Amino acid sequence: MSDLLYDSDEEALRDTVRALLAAHAPWQRTLARLDDGEPYDAALWTRLVDQLGVTGLAVPVEYGGAGAGFREVAVVLEELGRAVAPVPFLGVVVATRALLACGERELLGQLATGERDVALAVCLATAPDAAPRPVTVAPGPVLTGTVTGVADALAGDVLLVPAGDGLYAVNAADRGVRLTPVVSLDATRPLADVAFTGAPARLVAAGPMAARAVSAALTAGAALLASEQVGLAQWCLDATVAHVRDRRQFGRPIGSFQAVKHRLADLWVEITEARAVARHAADRLAAGHPEASLAAALAQAYCAPVAVRAAEVCVQLHGGLGFTWEHPAHLYLKRAKSAAVAFGTTDRHRAALARLVDLPAPAEVPDRAD
Repeated sequence: MSDLLYDSDEEALRDTVRALLAAHAPWQRTLARLDDGEPYDAALWTRLVDQLGVTGLAVPVEYGGAGAGFREVAVVLEELGRAVAPVPFLGVVVATRALLACGERELLGQLATGERDVALAVCLATAPDAAPRPVTVAPGPVLTGTVTGVADALAGDVLLVPAGDGLYAVNAADRGVRLTPVVSLDATRPLADVAFTGAPARLVAAGPMAARAVSAALTAGAALLASEQVGLAQWCLDATVAHVRDRRQFGRPIGSFQAVKHRLADLWVEITEARAVARHAADRLAAGHPEASLAAALAQAYCAPVAVRAAEVCVQLHGGLGFTWEHPAHLYLKRAKSAAVAFGTTDRHRAALARLVDLPAPAEVPDRAD
């Protein structure tokens, strides 16, 4: 059994990322960018890539990366979740897992150094057990079709596109590619519809390898998203505890009321359990363990509802302040609700979990005649 506690290197990485985000990504800046219609923070993303090398964490040294692993990636995502940072790291991580499954050296090297950002052109809501193929391929090869609701496509230089029985790399700036931003609940993780009209492509993987690469990428997305959800939930708890200590009603802090104490105590327990589940998923993924899919399904089945509940409690216990645009609580609620359907809904992951552990379906009760 692996140790799920943070080791010294992971602690140091967490402290470094948290300090950078505190200095360059306060929530006031994020709100201001949304008001100005700028969903991505390009300057912050450049710092994360150039100063910390986050895009190369999971890339082997022989491909030009840091040779760390997905446990370290999970640490970064947890901190990005705490800050609801508007950067395309999750999309890059998902694409990295697909490229690793294919052994695609060239793109991995460019991704690791930050030379090019890569995104998997699959709808954000696609579950790991789905088989997305809305795009067709013709000799050339050239691609035609539309993929809706793709996360981080707007920031990508290269799109990895499942089409036919293969996985293809397409230059996002090609004239045969059209990216159309769509309105999404979470403005800090913008979505786009991606239309291909005879777009020239390069085959990255074919047949079973391509299918395995896409499935592995989506599994990684589900597993690692749980760490982001834990970071988000932890911020909501910390912010709410600080607020109820200071906010006074009837001559005493509202945090002294038993009903408030119980809600926050229950939330603390749920977040503690969610962190263990998320760490387990990241560890199984990093180890290439056969139970990685099981751990990912468990992580989303548990962590997604906890993140939503934490964000809702944060809004509610902040009272009227929590419902205002000027307070960041709504950013966390929107991210939590959006993430709850990313890479499959909670119900879908529960069903997958049941299949993976051979849990029989509920027996049907025959209708009884009156």
